[in-house]
This record gives sequence, C-alpha cells and structure tokens, in this order.
Amino acid sequence: MAALRRRTVLMGTGILGAVAAFSPWLPAMAAPLFPTRTVDRDDYSFDPKTGHFLMPGGTTVPYSFRISGLTSKAISLGYDELQALPQVEQTSDFHCVEGWSVNDATWGGFRFAELTRLAPPAPEAKWAVFHSFGTTRSTPGGLDHYVESFPLSDLLDSKLDYLMALQLAGKPLSHDRGAPMRVVCPYDLAYKSIKFVTGLTYARTPQDGWWTRANPIYPLYAPVPSHRLRNAAPKRRPY
Repeated sequence: MAALRRRTVLMGTGILGAVAAFSPWLPAMAAPLFPTRTVDRDDYSFDPKTGHFLMPGGTTVPYSFRISGLTSKAISLGYDELQALPQVEQTSDFHCVEGWSVNDATWGGFRFAELTRLAPPAPEAKWAVFHSFGTTRSTPGGLDHYVESFPLSDLLDSKLDYLMALQLAGKPLSHDRGAPMRVVCPYDLAYKSIKFVTGLTYARTPQDGWWTRANPIYPLYAPVPSHRLRNAAPKRRPY
C-alpha cells in the first residue's frame, strides 16, 4: 500500500514556490513561506489574543495544555500561563523529510525543562509523548490525532536545542505553523516537529508517532542526515 502523503499548499507566488521546490535551502527572509504540510483536519483556528480555538459553527474552546501520565502532579496550563514561562529565542534550521529545508528560522518559546519543573516526571518515566489538538484525515492503526515521542533525556539536553515554540519571526505561530504551540527539534526531521500541541504524557516506553504509523519506512528516531546539516549534530544515543 502506498505511503500516505501530506497535503501540500505552496504559499506565495508561483516563482517562490518553484524556488522552494528546486532549492535545498530557503533564505531566512522566506521563513513565512514554509511549504505547508498537514495531515490534520483544517476545521478550527486559534486566536492568540483570546487563547481560544474557534471551532466549526462559531463555538470557542479555551486552549489547555495538559501534562499527565507518570507524574505525581498532573497539571493543565492555559495559553497565558505558557507565555508567562521564561521565554527564549533561537535561530535554527528546519529540515523536511521530503528534502527541502528552511535555514535560520527564528523561533520563540520556552525550554522543556520548564515543564518538568512544574510537573516533575516520575523516576520510571523515560519518554515524553506529545498529543496534537484536533483530528487527522486518516487513522493509521486507529490513531485519530497526531502524536510524537521523544526521550526525556534528549528534550532536556541543552545541546540539542529542543524548544516549545509559541512564536515564529517575533509573532505568535500562525495556524499553518502549528498554533498555539509546536515542538521545534532542529536535529530531527520535521515530521517529529509536532504542531498544535495540547498534551504531554510521561511514559515508560515510546508510542509510535502518527507519521511513522502511516509511513512505516520513517522510524521513531529521525535524525537529520549529516550531509543536510550546516553544523555537526551533537552526539546522542539512537533510540
């Protein structure tokens, strides 16, 4: 069975779209022109001014990020509470599994350690499983929303530059970029960069992500090939 492929929407002019298709690097000024890849149903949007999702029919739902699983302190955080955490800015490259990259994207957000400070994982917890808001168009293995797993040790390794991103280029994330929050992982292929993040579960073992279930040739461990990196990746243990 052919692997499922993500919907493609090339934003911007036809010329810029052609450049994006044939050039391995997109300049920093083109960061808002990321090709959009999504498997999610586009039936909602997020308003950063109110911290609410706008749902079909005009109803609104307040955003809530829940941390659960192997922790003695399960908590829920609103959008304003995430914004109140110590914020950092980082400029890093973004590498799609399809072969294109965006260099020097400037993200704003907070480090994963802020979440473990608020809701410490139990000693037996080794993995973070992130969950996305909304549903996907297909359900590989019965999974109806986007999911990705990371080792806690990687998320807490400052050399790997993981970021819980709330902003891109100084502005709140747009819907296409994964509002209200996504995981930025510069040394992983971008199918690991889960968008619309609404939940985190501490677990003993990983859960295969949506993209891996739909396309088994793409594994849970997805480092960017070294020839695509402008700087050498920090050493880490494969998983």
